[in-house]
Amino acid sequence: MSDSEPCIETHPLEPFLPKNAKLLMLGSFPPPKNRWKMDFYYPNFQNDMWKIFGLCFFQDKNYFLNVENKTFQEQKIRDFLTETGIGIFDTAYQVIRLKGNASDKFLQIYQTSDIKNMLEQMPHCQSIMTTGDKATDTLMLSMPAGTEKPQIGQAIDTFFAERPVRLYRMPSSSRAYPLALEKKAEAYSQLFKEIGFI
Repeated sequence: MSDSEPCIETHPLEPFLPKNAKLLMLGSFPPPKNRWKMDFYYPNFQNDMWKIFGLCFFQDKNYFLNVENKTFQEQKIRDFLTETGIGIFDTAYQVIRLKGNASDKFLQIYQTSDIKNMLEQMPHCQSIMTTGDKATDTLMLSMPAGTEKPQIGQAIDTFFAERPVRLYRMPSSSRAYPLALEKKAEAYSQLFKEIGFI
């Protein structure tokens, strides 16, 4: 392969789709493998997602973390998501990293994920949440024509995959996103309350 040829990366994880899921959570794409602290979603210890979940559900930002080893309690996360009914994947199935880093800004979407197929595996899921701008823009490519893009912290209703679906757009869990962890958790808490998880 010559240097000029782009390297197409295929998503390294299987979609996590509990049968009872009421919410599908979609990011953009996992960071490069060298940033991973577990073989699951949001594996970068610098990312705030599992701290947000800890604060929202257990009032403890370290609930899903192994702080001493700077890693995560992966099984605890998986069990919690299964029990609560939250599915996870990303909006991009294949990407080209223009800079070789984790930044969404330098992520070129090569192939979008099959959202319809995921929802078909979760018959009770009528809510989709995106965790950042790139994820939202990519999701909108799969939505029916004329679907409005939600504002950050807001939701819109549409009809997709033969069911009514509410699309929530949440603040990014990336440290690069300029919002305090507690403020991010407040926004996510609102959504979890609305769906009935809290």
